Amino acid sequence: MAKLSTEARNKISTKDFAVKGRRYPIEDRSHAKNALARVSQFGSSEEKSEVRAKVHKKYPGMGEKKSARKKG
Repeated sequence: MAKLSTEARNKISTKDFAVKGRRYPIEDRSHAKNALARVSQFGSSEEKSEVRAKVHKKYPGMGEKKSARKKG
């Protein structure tokens, strides 16, 4: 993931952030993955739900938990 400069962050469309206030950029897969990690560390329950929903809408299947059930 490339680090975002202030100038680059300001050029990102508001729709490419997961939370109002231009928080948790998800403009590419790398930043979306990072948004999921950061919100799981520091986000409120509401933010976690919002970020997960927006990331999954933009990148279907990304970040979904795999079933731990074994076949057999």
